[in-house]
Amino acid sequence: MSEAGTVRTASKPSKLRGFSLVPLLLEGRAFFALITIIVIFSFLSENYFSVSNFLIMSSQVAIFGLLAIGMLLVILSGGIDLSVGSTLALCGVFAGYLMQGVELETSGVIIYFPVWAVVMLTLCMGAFVGVVNGVLVAFFNVPAFVATLGTLYVARGVALLMTNGLTFNNLSGDPSFGNTGFEWLGFYRIWGVPISIFVLTVVAVGVYLLLTRSAFGRWLYSTGGNARAAELSGVPIRKVQIAVYVLSGICAAIAGIVLSSQLTSAGPTAGLTYELTAIAAVVVGGASLMGGRGTVGGTLLGAFVIVFLGAGLVIIGVSSYWQTVFTGAVIVLAVMLNSIQYGGKAR
Repeated sequence: MSEAGTVRTASKPSKLRGFSLVPLLLEGRAFFALITIIVIFSFLSENYFSVSNFLIMSSQVAIFGLLAIGMLLVILSGGIDLSVGSTLALCGVFAGYLMQGVELETSGVIIYFPVWAVVMLTLCMGAFVGVVNGVLVAFFNVPAFVATLGTLYVARGVALLMTNGLTFNNLSGDPSFGNTGFEWLGFYRIWGVPISIFVLTVVAVGVYLLLTRSAFGRWLYSTGGNARAAELSGVPIRKVQIAVYVLSGICAAIAGIVLSSQLTSAGPTAGLTYELTAIAAVVVGGASLMGGRGTVGGTLLGAFVIVFLGAGLVIIGVSSYWQTVFTGAVIVLAVMLNSIQYGGKAR
């Protein structure tokens, strides 16, 4: 009896000793980082903590959040997509080209597409870039880094060729032909909230359901965790790889439309280095660059952290050079924390 009592009393302190805040802090690091950023910059500037400023920053989050969600899908598969910034620019330019009307040289007739047709064709353009990336990676076994790096240059070059390096400034369409443009997407608000936030929300919810409520989501996580084992289990990994790049291209196309509507113009130089910001948001959100780990919620929090940090540095007057330094430091810290969190765990 005494021995049993000794065992029971000894087991209680062991549980207490096993409890640690470290796993909690690692899991919720993006959330805690966001709260810390808001508190610090609210203290440093009275203009930071305001509803209007949060709405403005959230409009910027919509762009990077859309790119980051597409990037998350690719990273979950164990790949990388460096072409999302150039795809954004190409799709924005393509949408601007269609919005201004397409002139048929043989007959001199100008065709004005309705807005819904412009959006659908632009999404198809983003999906096409994704198909190219996916086929190169899945069927030709080109490393994702190399394949998407090449697509980055090709997409940017096509955008420059389409515009001769210029910018499409007229995105209002021609109302007489039923084309009212999509400037409303960047300026209109519903209940005071920019429409771009609703667009991001719809995409995020859709991808969340795809990852958590479908067989494709299970296939994707297993492909990123161990592609060989997934293939032996009957997972169509090639189809999964192509699908994630297509979805990434579509997300980049949506971001291109939203950005063009916010700027009321479409230029071939838009989206420069945006692919790096998207990767940073995914990493800060807790996803593993090795694949198989990551969530939509964490990625969105990562996007908020990156944007809110940059906006706060601008408001307090920090040089843009230092902003780059701080952003890079955040990325390195996030990767280090990911290594600590996942380093000792089997994939």
